[in-house]
Amino acid sequence: MSDDVAIQPRKSGVRRSLVWGGTAFYCLGLFLLFDFAWSSLTRGEETQRAARVANPVYDHGFSAKFDGFDVWGELRYPLITNSLGFKDASTRDVPLKSASRRILVIGDSFAEAIGMRFEDSFAGLLQRAAEERGASVEFLNAGVASYSPSIYYRKIKYLIENGLRFDEVILFSDPSDVTDEATSYFCIDDDPKYRVQCTASEGSMQPDARPKKSDFFIDRFVITNRVRISLKRWIQALLGNRKRALSTDRGRIGWSIPGFDAANETRPLGAEGGVQRSLQNMSKLADMLEAQNIPLTIVVYPWAQQIAQGERDSRQVALWREFCTKRCKAFIDLFPVFFAASEADSKWYERLYIVGDDHFSAAGNAMVARELEKRLR
Repeated sequence: MSDDVAIQPRKSGVRRSLVWGGTAFYCLGLFLLFDFAWSSLTRGEETQRAARVANPVYDHGFSAKFDGFDVWGELRYPLITNSLGFKDASTRDVPLKSASRRILVIGDSFAEAIGMRFEDSFAGLLQRAAEERGASVEFLNAGVASYSPSIYYRKIKYLIENGLRFDEVILFSDPSDVTDEATSYFCIDDDPKYRVQCTASEGSMQPDARPKKSDFFIDRFVITNRVRISLKRWIQALLGNRKRALSTDRGRIGWSIPGFDAANETRPLGAEGGVQRSLQNMSKLADMLEAQNIPLTIVVYPWAQQIAQGERDSRQVALWREFCTKRCKAFIDLFPVFFAASEADSKWYERLYIVGDDHFSAAGNAMVARELEKRLR
């Protein structure tokens, strides 16, 4: 009799575990089914066309009036562009001329604010701040990932020649500019000594060189993927692996570090060749803008690697500070602001940059916007 009594609780416990397990799997199945249905229904224009497209004049940019999703790394995020193919809050028609003051923002993936909605980018935050204080100013963000001086010049020239009118250019330059000028975009360069480096496999000038990214899990299980990424970033922040790696990761910033051999990262022109080509294309841009009576402001900012390695007096800063002495309306150095933030908060990387990545987080974009708003008024 006592054996029967002992067996009953065990059976009851097993049954309870099976019930709870079955319920959990059932709920998980419903969640995944809902996620799949919702993700499939909200894919938008990405099923018809890519957000990023090749351009024969300035190599690559965004599709005009795109309203869908793009993928950065493992993240699928909403992306909207206006009629000019600029990242924006809506697919609005942007007239070529405007009665309000226009500021054209350009740069690479940091200026684009890759992985972020326009509203969370520093360009979007500057626009909102202007609207809130009733200022008649419009920020147009022409920045796209992997831009460099060759493209800054070619794209702005193209925009001017096609009738777009703006009152100022704010150009965001980071260390990858020189690296890109040493290695890429030879096919769009006007100078024969650089054009000769153009090859059929160089980049997005070729029709199929930038295939649209596609991943079944990212596209069809958006919510699940975001939960997974959030958990992954939390673990990365807890372990600090990426933050520790920043202190030795030189790669594309190597040219700006005294004594570092950046030959492998800057072929075929080398670091000095990249610097010279950068200066040449930025000089052409400055001359063109001066002829149009459009002031140029250059902004420099640090990558997380530069903060981790204490590169306060970066060659990158010195290069564009000197350039701007005669060619710019203003030179804005954000290195001191970011270094001050790193000294005030040991979690600076986790707060200002995307964990596991090197781009600005929403907080990093907000800090850039606050600093620029002080200096642009």
